[in-house]
Amino acid sequence: MLVDAIDADDRLIRALFAIDLVALFLLLAATVWSVVRPDRRIWPPPTRRSWQFVMIWICYRGALGLNACLLVLDWNSWVFSGGLRFLLGIPLALLGEMLALWGIATIGRKNSWGIRDGFVNSGPYRFTRNPQCLGFNLLFLGLSIIANSQFLWVTHALLALVLVTMPLSEEDWLKEQYGEEYERYRRETPRFL
Repeated sequence: MLVDAIDADDRLIRALFAIDLVALFLLLAATVWSVVRPDRRIWPPPTRRSWQFVMIWICYRGALGLNACLLVLDWNSWVFSGGLRFLLGIPLALLGEMLALWGIATIGRKNSWGIRDGFVNSGPYRFTRNPQCLGFNLLFLGLSIIANSQFLWVTHALLALVLVTMPLSEEDWLKEQYGEEYERYRRETPRFL
C-alpha cells in the first residue's frame, strides 16, 4: 500500500513536470519567435485583449504555479541535502524578489504586462534595463538551491532562458514606441548587468 502511494506521488510529480515543460516550451518558442520575427511578435502583445497576451500570461502563470507545486512535492530530491543550501539560497531568493518587486513597482503593472504605459528609466532601471528579469532569475536560482528538486532545476533553467530572451523581443518594440529616448537609454544602460 505504501508503494502504491509512492508510485502515485511520483506519477503526479512527473505529470506536473510534463505540463510545466509544455508551458515553458511554449513561452520560450513565443519569445524566440518574437526575436526572429519582430513584425509578427507574440511578446510584447499587441493589446491586453489579444490572443498573444492571453497565451503568454496563461503559460507564464501556469508555469509559476506548477513550479510552486514541484517545489513542495519534489522537495529535497536531488544532491544538495545539507543546510548550506539555505545559507546560499535564501539571500539569493530575497535579493531577487526585492529587485523584481522594485522593478514592478517602478515600471507599473501595464508596462510589466507588455502594454505601453510610458517610458521609465528610474529606480532599478537606472542600473539595468531588465531588473525584473534579473531579479526573477536570482529568485528562481535561490529557490532551486533551497528546494533541491531535480525537476525544479530543469524548469527554472527553462524559465531563465525565457527571461533572457524576453528582453531581446522587447527591444525592437521599445524602439518603435519610444524612439531616440529608448535608443539613448539602451546605449547607456546594460541589458542585465
